Amino acid sequence: MCGALQLVVVPRSIAHRARAMSRRDDEIRIRPGRVRSRGDASGRRLVSQVLRAAEKAGGVSHRRTTPSRTSTFGRGRAASVTAWRGLNARTRLVAVKARVVRRGLRAAPLATHIAYLQRDGVTRDGAPGQLFDAERDAVDGRAFAERTADDRHHFRFIVAPEDAERMDDPRAFTRDLMATAERDLGTKLDWVAVEHHNTEHPHVHVLVRGRADDGADLVIVNRH
Repeated sequence: MCGALQLVVVPRSIAHRARAMSRRDDEIRIRPGRVRSRGDASGRRLVSQVLRAAEKAGGVSHRRTTPSRTSTFGRGRAASVTAWRGLNARTRLVAVKARVVRRGLRAAPLATHIAYLQRDGVTRDGAPGQLFDAERDAVDGRAFAERTADDRHHFRFIVAPEDAERMDDPRAFTRDLMATAERDLGTKLDWVAVEHHNTEHPHVHVLVRGRADDGADLVIVNRH
């Protein structure tokens, strides 16, 4: 069971516990510390470091009494504020690498990117990757690329939970995560994902169309 999801993007200033993320948008390299009990002192210290670093970066503050000057344009601001305030020693840490790819800019075409994500050797048993979505365990990547062709942009996420190696069902985790994202953003999302187990830390690639369910461009507040 995945349980309630609370996400923390680990700041670079505490990268001694989660560092060396690849510069390529299709890879992730994380070197986590040894998995410990949720209740031990080192776990609490790590969360405290995350909170302090995030506060310094403007991501969270328990002392602010005046409105933030950070841009509020886009969906998800209220959910972001609520999530930051709920951080504690039992919060699941998740490293997230995000990229917004605009149509026509220098980037691998989406169909090419999908083919690369589904290459041989990325699963637990060394087989090709298989795209899945909210309901199906096998979806057509070409069809998703065709639906996205006229979008102004799309999103590419790499999601790596701290306990990914012990996770029985990464697909269930991803579906819960995306359902939470839909509630946060107030829209249904058209997305596909694929598991990767070809690095030191298992992770999931998630591709999301850049359109909300009302047909408008999907804009997510930069603090979400």
